[in-house]
Amino acid sequence: MPNNYNSFDEIDNQLKILSLERQIYKERIKLTLKSSKMNFNAINIKNEIKRALQEQLLTFVMNNLVKRFR
Repeated sequence: MPNNYNSFDEIDNQLKILSLERQIYKERIKLTLKSSKMNFNAINIKNEIKRALQEQLLTFVMNNLVKRFR
């Protein structure tokens, strides 16, 4: 639904608001990308792989123990 404006001042104010909102969204995107880059580093990747391997090893060991005691 289009807005109805009564003066150029109202249009200018709305354009300023939209411009500021756009700048806020850009800054949010920048912060999100920065945060993602910080979380996506070699140490975090190594820790995630280590955790996944530990879970797989534990599952394997538990399954073998259950099979032996049946």
